[in-house]
Amino acid sequence: MTDTTTCAWRPFLLRWSGEWADCQPADETRSEEEEAARRARWLGFPPAPEHRIAAMEERLGKRMPPSYREFLKISDGWRHAGGFVSLLAGTADARWHNNESELADDFEEYLDEDAGPQERWAAGIWRRGLQLDVESDITYVFLDPEDVDENGEWAVYTWASWWAAPPDRYASFFAFMRAMHREFHSLHAEQRDGEPPFVNDTTRKLDAQREEARLEALRGGWERAGEVLDEAKAYGRPRAAGLRDQIRRLLGETYLVSFEHLVTDPRYAPELLPPLLAEHAAHSYRDDSALKFSLRGADEDVTSLAYTTLAQVRDGTYRYRPGGPFGEAVERARELARWGDTDGAWQTLRSALPLWEPLGPDHLAPLAWVADPLLAPLLTPERGRELLSTPRGGQTGVRPRPTAGLDPGNLAWLAEPGPGNDRASYRFVLVEGVEPEELPGRLAFGDGEGNEGGGGDGAVLSEPMTWWEARNRSLRGKREFSSYDDRPVMAVGRAGNGWSFAFDADPAPFDRRRFSSPAATASTGTRAVVVWSDLRADHEEALFHLSVAQDGAEQYAFTCEGGEVQRSGRIPPALDPVRFFGDAEDGAEAERSLLEAVAEEFTVSLPRHALTNGRLHTCTTRSWTRPPGEGETYTVIRAGLGTAPLAVGEWDADNGRDGG
Repeated sequence: MTDTTTCAWRPFLLRWSGEWADCQPADETRSEEEEAARRARWLGFPPAPEHRIAAMEERLGKRMPPSYREFLKISDGWRHAGGFVSLLAGTADARWHNNESELADDFEEYLDEDAGPQERWAAGIWRRGLQLDVESDITYVFLDPEDVDENGEWAVYTWASWWAAPPDRYASFFAFMRAMHREFHSLHAEQRDGEPPFVNDTTRKLDAQREEARLEALRGGWERAGEVLDEAKAYGRPRAAGLRDQIRRLLGETYLVSFEHLVTDPRYAPELLPPLLAEHAAHSYRDDSALKFSLRGADEDVTSLAYTTLAQVRDGTYRYRPGGPFGEAVERARELARWGDTDGAWQTLRSALPLWEPLGPDHLAPLAWVADPLLAPLLTPERGRELLSTPRGGQTGVRPRPTAGLDPGNLAWLAEPGPGNDRASYRFVLVEGVEPEELPGRLAFGDGEGNEGGGGDGAVLSEPMTWWEARNRSLRGKREFSSYDDRPVMAVGRAGNGWSFAFDADPAPFDRRRFSSPAATASTGTRAVVVWSDLRADHEEALFHLSVAQDGAEQYAFTCEGGEVQRSGRIPPALDPVRFFGDAEDGAEAERSLLEAVAEEFTVSLPRHALTNGRLHTCTTRSWTRPPGEGETYTVIRAGLGTAPLAVGEWDADNGRDGG
């Protein structure tokens, strides 16, 4: 229970009054009452005797809450409660508002059927509240006789006409006055022309606590540090907000994270600008002119760096490149991440954290990596807490327990429902003993019938990007679509234990008559495995295909489609489709069992986090369908102004063109 007796009120109010008096410009013109208050170093009034408080309670028909009652015994009213209430009521001026402002009608008008209890409660304060503001800048202060805690304290609600929000709530009158003291400090923290320096016992104490919190954060005690910095920030202490924002950003918070006063410091701009600009770029509706507010006070070099970095963030070319041993670890982590090993990348960064060196005393942790397109997906709230809990920057402490990896290290995760229970189809190629860089050449080689010369333009890796970004980029400017040409954009990376993969998260419909597995052309001098699954479709369309090739020749394959199984070659017993498909098989369970069997047979896995949340290189492969045979029809759709209409024709084997 908070001590709100008269002995607790008096030193608090005296300290506040003295701080106010000391920050008043000596040459400022003041009213006679204001000047008397400054000289007396007292913002209050004479205390209210018990009989006056009792008379007030009789007039209002309610006994006043404890903290307000004890306050009145010290001062019967108050001047300058915060920045916007110039006179707060004592015994004579407190009155029931009774919707005098008619604002209850406005608030209740905007309540809809989705309004929660707190919104409805706040709307009623205009009818039941005890009004305490006497003179203010259109700011209302109410004690709520129906919002009472176990100690008999009434909550305080405040609202101003310029707020686009419901009223603020404080647990008691004492809590409200503490908040107004903080508001007073925050409005005077930055020295204005003609004002004396705002330095007092409160600011000195808060600044010392802020410094200790900075060191505590570097030792790994981010929770304790955060509480202290929140208090210092509420009082407007310089640098507190910028320090607190560094902790908040690594916890995954972005709302109102601005690194105030630090982001424009040339020492810290290279680390703090990228995360700020990445959040800005992620919201395309934001006009770049809004950056001027975040960059206010920045010199020309910092401003230039900001816009250069913003352009890099937007086009995906920003790279986090710190110096020293930690910078070397970052490069190793980027190399792991770009081929899908996000767990290995995080372990590399985590292990190197004790080697990290801050750019200055107000730099709490490496931050710019959250804007790097390859490293940003590594951050989760759990990993952010792990980073913040790790001693660094020359400080010592106990290292935290490592967080669990994000990848299960198997294929079975593909059988799990996706977000929103969306269980999509997919296909992938696994190639043994080759690096991911080699896959485009293998998968873009051939025309779908084992002949050379097809798809050479696909033998180029894109920059790392999400699969959907790659898919959209491949469609940009495309004007012709054919029903026989199935050339997917596939993400590539490492599949564990000497294998590489290419993965397509949204394949075209499977056509058994024209399907041509890329396993054979991908397997030159090695082994290749192809999987295509859509077992979550309706039973008539449920599909699972597996083909395995070695040294350019298919060894075995099977396709289960619509309950029918076609097979070829000598299929190992562990992969025999008879084990997985029955008359009433559960598609999801069969899929999981098949994926587990494939993973065990070839000792492979796919990186879930990189495929679902990260960025990988991509390439466009050869067509997964053969060209139409003699006399077979197909459809070509051409889009755009001045293009030929939809064409339906037959395949001309002599020139490979529509004969119609």
